[in-house]
Amino acid sequence: MKDKKKVLLLGPAHPFRGGIAETQNYLAQNLNALGHETYLYTFTTQYPKLLFPGKTQFSDENAPDNLNIKRKIHSFNPFNWIEVARSINRLKPDYVIFRYWTPFLAPCWYGIARKMNKNIKKIGLVDNWIPHEIKFWDKTLTRMFSSQMDGFASLSTSVGDQISSDKHHLPIWKGFHPIADNLPTAITQEKARKVLSWPQDKKIVLFFGLIRKYKGLDLLIEAFSQSPLNDSGVILAIVGEAYEPSEKYTQLIQKYKLSERVICDFNYANTQKATLVFCASDVIAQTYVSATQSGVTPLAYHYKTPLLVSDLPGLKTPILEDHTGMVTKIDPKKIAESIQKMLRDKTRLNFQDSFQKVEKKYSWKSFGQSLMDFMGNLQ
Repeated sequence: MKDKKKVLLLGPAHPFRGGIAETQNYLAQNLNALGHETYLYTFTTQYPKLLFPGKTQFSDENAPDNLNIKRKIHSFNPFNWIEVARSINRLKPDYVIFRYWTPFLAPCWYGIARKMNKNIKKIGLVDNWIPHEIKFWDKTLTRMFSSQMDGFASLSTSVGDQISSDKHHLPIWKGFHPIADNLPTAITQEKARKVLSWPQDKKIVLFFGLIRKYKGLDLLIEAFSQSPLNDSGVILAIVGEAYEPSEKYTQLIQKYKLSERVICDFNYANTQKATLVFCASDVIAQTYVSATQSGVTPLAYHYKTPLLVSDLPGLKTPILEDHTGMVTKIDPKKIAESIQKMLRDKTRLNFQDSFQKVEKKYSWKSFGQSLMDFMGNLQ
């Protein structure tokens, strides 16, 4: 390779779990495959226990192959930030990519970036520019972070637009959320349902991922009590760890008398479980009330399972462009009607050609090369 670069990624990575950690791993693997020298610095401590609502922050899966991951960063210890910056300066990377999804990390990233050598380019790779649950201090913290960056890359056009509205003078690459190419191969719906002990003769709608207020699960549950879904026999499967009391949702299920039509698994789903539930389902429902992009979408693309998404720019844009599902208004009655419409025909078969066409469009190889091209043009 004529222009090999040294790239350092800062953010969650193995042994931390979750979509952001997994995509950091994927990005590093693909930059290595492109011929670059890639390193990952992840956390010794990511969140204080008081701020983490889940059961554990750590993965039970094996570490990815051939990745240089070091646990170095304490997210709320300023003395540590100085040492991390010194370590970065000794490494002498060409680019440092700061993963940004919460204003909580802004002081840490600011503290590290301001002590780095000036010739190292600093790029913010942004999942969320505006948090889902907004606090009055968010804008101040985000400005603190952005003051140290040389440019930004986003995982959706809508996030890129939000950054543009705040930081007109900095370069921005408006990217996309890639489809992982090393996930387990899809299996038949019949086999997946057999392993899960899910009914073979029912249509199943899946809600997948960490359960938080902004994801609108309450609206989806209510939709199953609305005509035409209420008498349809369609099953709702809820799979994901609850980041708020799960009783909120089990009480709604009881209120609407849906106990026999809802499968609840309030546990974190690893890669193997994700494969099973996506392959077992007929439709993936993302009835979010706030979102700029979602890591569930590329999973659905990989397993070729159609999506029903809320009428929000960050969610609906790829679905409409790629013809991989439907868009619904954020209303239980409209959600019910949309689900029924999707399930009238053999939904998965109807969208197979569309899924085949977008595999290369959203590849990690394409994302990695575009990101390197963008960083290479920074002044």
